[in-house]
Amino acid sequence: MALVIVLIFIIGYAAISLEHALRIDKLIPALLMMTITWAIISFWSPDQHLMTEQLLHHFGKTTEILIFLMGAMAIVEMIDYFDGFKAVQSLIRVKTAYQLLLVISILTFVLSAIIDNLTATIVLISILRKMVAKRELRMWMSGFVVIAANAGGAWSPIGDVTTTMLWIAGKVSSLGIIENIFLPSVINLAIPLLIASRIKIFKQTISTGQNIHKSRVSNIILLSGLGLIILVPIFKTVTHLPPYMGMMFSLAIFAIIGELLSKRQLNLSSLNEQGGHVGPTLKALSKIEMPSILFFLGILMTVAGMEQLGMIEKLGENVLAAGISKELYISILGIASAVIDNVPLVAASIGMFKDAMDADAWHFIAYTAGTGGSILIIGSAAGVVAMGMENIGFGWYLKRFSLVALAGYIGGVLTFLLL
Repeated sequence: MALVIVLIFIIGYAAISLEHALRIDKLIPALLMMTITWAIISFWSPDQHLMTEQLLHHFGKTTEILIFLMGAMAIVEMIDYFDGFKAVQSLIRVKTAYQLLLVISILTFVLSAIIDNLTATIVLISILRKMVAKRELRMWMSGFVVIAANAGGAWSPIGDVTTTMLWIAGKVSSLGIIENIFLPSVINLAIPLLIASRIKIFKQTISTGQNIHKSRVSNIILLSGLGLIILVPIFKTVTHLPPYMGMMFSLAIFAIIGELLSKRQLNLSSLNEQGGHVGPTLKALSKIEMPSILFFLGILMTVAGMEQLGMIEKLGENVLAAGISKELYISILGIASAVIDNVPLVAASIGMFKDAMDADAWHFIAYTAGTGGSILIIGSAAGVVAMGMENIGFGWYLKRFSLVALAGYIGGVLTFLLL
């Protein structure tokens, strides 16, 4: 059974990578992988009731991520509705595409540590959509946004789901992960940016921040939107509820602000039924990238099926049993996270190692699992979102960014080991 599921996984990812050649949307093989994998598990399960409970458990965990993502997307779309991103855009004055790349990458790196790498990716790509008209240049920029987002999320306890897992499990402290991972994360981004300075497409001139017409409430909506996103981890700390609950709270508050600023009644449903103008909340929800959500669902639930069978945990145990050092294993774990979701890999590592809090192993896992996903476009949530928002093909990213991201990853690994 395990061999069949691995084969399905390989075929599914091959179909995703050949999306443009096959002319099949990537969500189709992702959903087929998910359903076939769990159908096989169900067929071979001796206890259907237990299997159903396990499926619901994994679906619940996956839905938490998807609801969080949908909330973040909705807030971003509402910020865009009120021209909030133009407030940032008007402050960026550069003359070349490379200068813009530096500004965008640094903004992504910092924001991802504060509001998480997934949300930061959504925000910065949305800004790029307003600033860069040429699609090819925007795709190149978006590729570096993915690298910057994953690098920035790795050194913060709330910047990436895996660092949050380690933080909640008591494996790392907030100060410990910042002190030990910040510099390797900087190197992880700096090396790709140095490489970018030699790439021809970034040498062209570009015009930004000129003749930008923004609404009267742009600054208010941008600051309140980002502030409410930052409130999410605070809400979690205070209430001990899952992050998606905090995101839904922030979305609700932001919807109220949006309705007040647009001078509309709060009863959106009745207005819509009467044929009135659709308000900012419904407008934002209608623009959510549902194909990306479904693609994400298929990938996560397929990996959850493999996790349910213990395939990922056994892989780690076999590697260690082969006499490979812990440092090498963790380095490989990061590269594997480009193919296999880093969440179950980190979950397996938490149960595998017994090191004390803030031990080097935990910090190293935080770095490798957080940044290794940049090597492939499907290797991280940031990459999946960028793939959906800019329609970036698997092969396109593989050809242009995988080696660049790998160079940054190795640079960060060597920096961590030297430290």
